[in-house]
Amino acid sequence: MKSEQAGSNGKNTFIQAHRAWLPKLLMLWILLMALIGWCIYTKMDADTKVRRKEVLGSLCDQRARMLQDQFSVSVNHVHALAILVSTFHYYRTPSAIDQETFAEYTARTAFERPLLSGVAYAQRVVNSERESFEKQHGWVIKTMERKPSQVRDEYAPVIFAQETLSYLESLDMMSGEEDRENILRARATGKAVLTSPFKLLGSHHLGVVLTFPVYKSKLPTKPTMEERIKATAGYVGGSFDVESLVENLLGQLAGNQAILVNVYDITNFTDPLIMYGKQDEEGDMSLVHESKLDFGDPYRKHKMICRYHQKAPTNWIALTTAFLFFVILLLVGYILYSAGNRIVKVEDDFHKMAELKVRAESADIAKSQFLATVSHEIRTPMNGILGMLGLLLGTELSSTQLDYAQTAQACGMALIALINEVLDRAKIEAGKLELETVPFDIRSILDDVLSLFSEKSRHKGLELAVFVSDKVPDIVMGDPGRFRQIVTNLVGNSVKFTERGHILVKVHLAENRMSTMNGKMETFLNGRSDEVVHVSSGGYNFKTLSGHEAADERNSWDNFKHLIADEEFFFDDSVKKVASESYEQVTLMVSVEDTGNGIPFIAQDKIFMPFVQADSSTSRHYGGTGIGLSISKCLVELMGGEISFISRPQVGSTFSFTADFGTIKKNSITDMKKHNLEDLRSSFRGFKAIVVDGKPVRAAVTRYHLKRLGIQAKVANSINKAVSLCGKNWSLTSGIFQPDMIFVEKDSWICGEDGIFNVWQLDWKQNGHMFKIPQMILLATNITNTEFDKAKAAGFSDTVIMKPLRASMVAACLQQVLGTGKKRQLGKDTGSSFARSLLCGKKILVVDDNRVNRRVAAGALQNFGAHVTCAESGKIALEMLQLPHNFDACFMDIQMPEMDGFQATGKIREMERKANELLMNGECGEGNGWKKEYHLPILAMTADVIQATYEKCVECGMDGYVTKPFEEENLYQAVAKFFNPKPTSDNSLQNGNRTGKAP
Repeated sequence: MKSEQAGSNGKNTFIQAHRAWLPKLLMLWILLMALIGWCIYTKMDADTKVRRKEVLGSLCDQRARMLQDQFSVSVNHVHALAILVSTFHYYRTPSAIDQETFAEYTARTAFERPLLSGVAYAQRVVNSERESFEKQHGWVIKTMERKPSQVRDEYAPVIFAQETLSYLESLDMMSGEEDRENILRARATGKAVLTSPFKLLGSHHLGVVLTFPVYKSKLPTKPTMEERIKATAGYVGGSFDVESLVENLLGQLAGNQAILVNVYDITNFTDPLIMYGKQDEEGDMSLVHESKLDFGDPYRKHKMICRYHQKAPTNWIALTTAFLFFVILLLVGYILYSAGNRIVKVEDDFHKMAELKVRAESADIAKSQFLATVSHEIRTPMNGILGMLGLLLGTELSSTQLDYAQTAQACGMALIALINEVLDRAKIEAGKLELETVPFDIRSILDDVLSLFSEKSRHKGLELAVFVSDKVPDIVMGDPGRFRQIVTNLVGNSVKFTERGHILVKVHLAENRMSTMNGKMETFLNGRSDEVVHVSSGGYNFKTLSGHEAADERNSWDNFKHLIADEEFFFDDSVKKVASESYEQVTLMVSVEDTGNGIPFIAQDKIFMPFVQADSSTSRHYGGTGIGLSISKCLVELMGGEISFISRPQVGSTFSFTADFGTIKKNSITDMKKHNLEDLRSSFRGFKAIVVDGKPVRAAVTRYHLKRLGIQAKVANSINKAVSLCGKNWSLTSGIFQPDMIFVEKDSWICGEDGIFNVWQLDWKQNGHMFKIPQMILLATNITNTEFDKAKAAGFSDTVIMKPLRASMVAACLQQVLGTGKKRQLGKDTGSSFARSLLCGKKILVVDDNRVNRRVAAGALQNFGAHVTCAESGKIALEMLQLPHNFDACFMDIQMPEMDGFQATGKIREMERKANELLMNGECGEGNGWKKEYHLPILAMTADVIQATYEKCVECGMDGYVTKPFEEENLYQAVAKFFNPKPTSDNSLQNGNRTGKAP
């Protein structure tokens, strides 16, 4: 046992063997860590001092920059006042300014010059004119000491002065030596001149006087000193309170007490004059920063010196960091303790985050409810305002009253649009924006969008057009409202920011875009290459819609013609039908091209951010909130697509987005198209036309619209080319294209070839053939009465087709020209006629607890010929709809006391269900006013656009909803599902078009 113990004692570990060294190693470790801690403190303290110096420099430069800017603004106002005096006192005879006018104007505009104590104008008077000048004004020119001025070569007495400086009247500003020097320098240089600092009268503050020369005649582009002196009529001066200026500046800045600011006039650098601050003020003199000041006078030099109020405090951060580094290495056990505390803290944070999550979800619900309530409370009175304005506009008003009412209506609609945008953004953020999937016609949607901006585009003289590829199916499945919202936003922005050129909306299959971009195609049509005849004639600079340069060169004619050729050769009607039925989904590419202002490069990265505009002045110049593009981007992403843009400042922008849509089989398409475009196609099928236009893209767009109507069209880039297409003397045996009508762009006609039409008519008469000469129709964005009369004299028809082109509008114009349809009067809106044809004679019940809303709804429906009965609650409506009744429809408000619209609708449907069961069982006969089946169309009326979703309305038995305030288009779309149109006696459809211009 002893031997074993001895053996065990002999086997010591390394630490046990060297335990005497442990205290020494510990002391060495402590010294080493102390040295490292000192190095850390020294480095961090040095960095802090550098940052403190940089902060002082930044604060001082910022204040110097702001002081210069504010001073420059005031200088500009004084300069503007000098120009005002020059313009209205010397350029007009007699003068439009006197002392009273000057005093009143300067007093009323003093808010523009808050830094100025006052302004005055001194007239230049030479000695030879002194006597007549003193007689004219009734006082003697005095010196600054208010004594009569001695004889001088020249004087500068004050004749106009602000009320605050009225005591300066008749004082000679050149009687003081420094003032005289500044005045002479101002008129010699033609620029603003400053005096040295002096104490202002009535104040202990220091100030300077700014002097501007006033000229009695216009100067040449580069005047000499002698010319300036000769043209000088007087001097406008303004006194600046420098101390108040700097005090106001520092008062606007956060942390203005952190540093001391001194402003010096260092024109005489050997004896600088302090303009602001105290020379011996206490502060940290160890750190000083100097910033230069430029007040616009190169002769006078100024600077700003800044220093901290207090000396730099002890750098506790550096000291604590070094100390902690030292302690942490000694207290290793504390690390484990800290780790335990960290775990506890993490668990606490987890529970806190869970609680915050519950609060956030509750806040989100509260926000949605708040938005719904606020929306309802705002839109409800707006419904009354806009509704009453709409009824007011339907009455006889004077021109002034009409202008006031239209302005108020436009402001109300702008407010409603802003509310809708904010609510859309809120729904997107809450993830509650859902898209519907219904069949719709993309081409009709685009025509409707163009009609919204047609008046404004004509007023600006813009080419506004749409082109849809033939490969795009006629009917697709998607959300037409949101698609319309995206396109309307993009087109609206283009119209807003475009002053010349064009706006082109183009839609095609996304893969077709790639094929035309990546490869070249030969332009051939059914084995021929003469279907589109275009030869460069030099009539335009760029091959775009209007001839103006566009940002995206891929939309030029070089690529556009490949798209057209591809459609013509590979995509006839049979192929189109097979392709549209072979795919369950298509991806469309929509591009909106404009030649507007473009987007600055610096702002292009943030253009899709909400409430952000490319320029801070945009909202002041053009209006808007900057939220439209962000909403459009979210909607495009919900449609499974992407949005992008190409923009070049002062050239234009092209916004493009893709979207996925479902396709629909041919046999399942409803009759939504058979009543409009199909009827128009049958009316014009077999007609032939020639489009004369020197711009190939625009000609292709015109040809596209004619093709939609079933008209076979060819394109010629000049009138001579059109003649060659028709053959000599319209020969029937020549086998040349025989047109029924010829469409000529106004600028192609104005180029000097308008006399060719008379030659055509002469050749036709001499030839003696018994066929009808083609109708010649002019296409124009805008046209004057003189141009219209000249076109009629040249052989054009009485109807001019005004752009933008839309299928329905072109068809109506052609019917008017060919005598196959009724003429429309200029400016009449057919939407009202359609709504009248649906609602005329219908008996409608309006249910709303708000009396104003009832009057608005009743007035709107009565304007369309409906017989309206009103009920003020759901209970009363339930009593009035007891079966049998004779109402054709019911407009039901949702939010009502006692019984809301959903509850009332549920009870009405339950009552109808029981009645229909009795009718099916034969227990109730069809006589005595009973119908075969009861289902009253009920449409919700609500301003709560978040809660009043289509799904919720359908769930309770409603057939749809109309948001407040009423709009004719929404009302028409809502009632069109239930009523068939009736012929109406609208005078606008019976009277001929006297102006000859088509809308």
